[in-house]
Amino acid sequence: MFVSHSSFCRLPLAFLLCFLLLCTGVCHAQVNSNQSQTDTTKQSLNTRIIENLKEISKRKTIMGKLLNALLDFDRVDEEVFGLDAELIQKEYEKHNYKIVRNIDILTLDAFGYSINDTSRAPKTFLEKAGNSLHVKTGRGLIRNKLLFEKDEPLEPLALVESERLLRQTRHLLDARILINEETTTDDSVDVFVVTKDIFSLGGSGSYSPSSGRGRVTLRELNFLGQGHLIEGSYKFNLDRPRPWEAAGYYTIENIGKTYISADAAYVDENYYKEKSLNLRRDFFSLNTKYAGAVGASWIEERILLPSSPQDTVPRYATANYTRQDLWLGRSLKFKTYNLGYEPKGRVILGARVINTNYTTVPTENFQDNTLMLGSVGYSIRKYYKDRFIFGFGRTEDIPVGTLFSVTGGYQEGSLTDRKYFSASFAFAKYKPHFGYLYSKAGYGSYIRDDRWEQGVLDVETMYITRLAEWGNWKLRHYLLGRATLGIDRNPEELLSIDNENGLRGFRSELVRGTRRATFNYEANLYTPLSLLGFRLATFMFADVAWLSTGNQSSPFKEAPYRSYGIGFRFRNEYLSFSTIQITLSYYPKLPANDNLRDFRIYESSATHYDLRDFRFTRPDVAAFY
Repeated sequence: MFVSHSSFCRLPLAFLLCFLLLCTGVCHAQVNSNQSQTDTTKQSLNTRIIENLKEISKRKTIMGKLLNALLDFDRVDEEVFGLDAELIQKEYEKHNYKIVRNIDILTLDAFGYSINDTSRAPKTFLEKAGNSLHVKTGRGLIRNKLLFEKDEPLEPLALVESERLLRQTRHLLDARILINEETTTDDSVDVFVVTKDIFSLGGSGSYSPSSGRGRVTLRELNFLGQGHLIEGSYKFNLDRPRPWEAAGYYTIENIGKTYISADAAYVDENYYKEKSLNLRRDFFSLNTKYAGAVGASWIEERILLPSSPQDTVPRYATANYTRQDLWLGRSLKFKTYNLGYEPKGRVILGARVINTNYTTVPTENFQDNTLMLGSVGYSIRKYYKDRFIFGFGRTEDIPVGTLFSVTGGYQEGSLTDRKYFSASFAFAKYKPHFGYLYSKAGYGSYIRDDRWEQGVLDVETMYITRLAEWGNWKLRHYLLGRATLGIDRNPEELLSIDNENGLRGFRSELVRGTRRATFNYEANLYTPLSLLGFRLATFMFADVAWLSTGNQSSPFKEAPYRSYGIGFRFRNEYLSFSTIQITLSYYPKLPANDNLRDFRIYESSATHYDLRDFRFTRPDVAAFY
């Protein structure tokens, strides 16, 4: 068995908890033997496990003391109000266009406070100590996120959209915006805003004793309470040409109240180096009229070349280039003569210019070029609220709607010129009793001398079932199917099935192709157990991936690669740490010329699934990776 990225002490804790859960059956038998024969009440699974663990924790044994120190049996989930965003919108419709008289903002520290019960305060030493190390978000930063202002009319959707924007802020756990109904008049309202921070200072790390490889990452999501992101990472003892790699990122979010953000990145890795600066403004809300970005980057990357069946090591070539990128977008909404009614549909126009200059080219298929793109799209988007989609109980925004776009362009190159065309369509629906369904299809290709080249057809469907509940135990199923088909691609343009591209935990530089199809299934069980303040979820999964190497061949003609496994996830919603995930995977089929193991235990913080927003983004070339 191969152990990789065993994240410090995480593996022992995970397997300890697994052992404790397995012991509950034995403990249950011991407890039942002492019960009266007349007690015929059937306990639920949740009650049996919790009561048995409590029984063990009360004993004065080593196991009892360990359980009492590690597990929290008294954690109570907060009741969450208003999970249906549509109902909230209808509730507040009566306040549209009233004058905002006062805006009261309350920001809460990370530990011991409740966003639904503002009278709650920290009680324990750990809660108070944690808050003392944290700089609370400034009220001015919260005010800059609001889409309404004092002494101005309250626009439709302003309350719901402002709450969503606050909740999606990296350093905030949750947010509520309420109308004070007691002071409301026919023409004015008072608004109360309450937010709760997460502990923004965090990091992660991993270390493999067998190889000596490791990684350390430190991040601050809310530097001095001003919303600045600072992150740095360092990898060491790598089995690559150079034994170390480093990266650093800095982001200033929402400068002033312009919703313009600034990003700077420095990446120094073996196969990829980047220095970049970027200013951007997204279509952050339904009513945003203008969006755009301007940026420059200096990049050096090693391009993986096609391999033959006899290759035992991957072959690379180097590309050095600079890139300048500029785009601008304009959103247009339909006129309405119904005061207070806000149409959800938007027509979006976008234009983009990308200038790329190479100093080193890996093959003859790379050239200096200027790519000009224009697009038109139609977007309908709205949001629902739910819990236990990917979080462990926090409020999550579920995007649904429709997005259609058509993009055309012209590439002026140093060797040859060509046109570009792409189109895409996506939709999603969500109902608490049905679940979440998302589908997308897109096609894009360059056109040179009436010949279509470097084309890609991309389709995706994801379904997340409704939440099944047994007491405090909650279960969801996730199904994801994707296909990416390259059409007349260049030989060095290759797809992988590594990790999020196909099989989780799989890594091989020799398994590459031009057409790929994948299917992923996962069952995620959220438990009521808490380990050192981290909520626990268990999951099992099955991944299948098909890959072919010819531009005309079907991926389904080849035998698929597969992975099966089980794992644990730990998450503390009050901390900035990523979800800790420990996984045991089995791979029945592996390439014969690669040094891989069929069993693997590894730690990861990346999620395999994500919700797609229906926000219109910059015009772009269809992705092929």
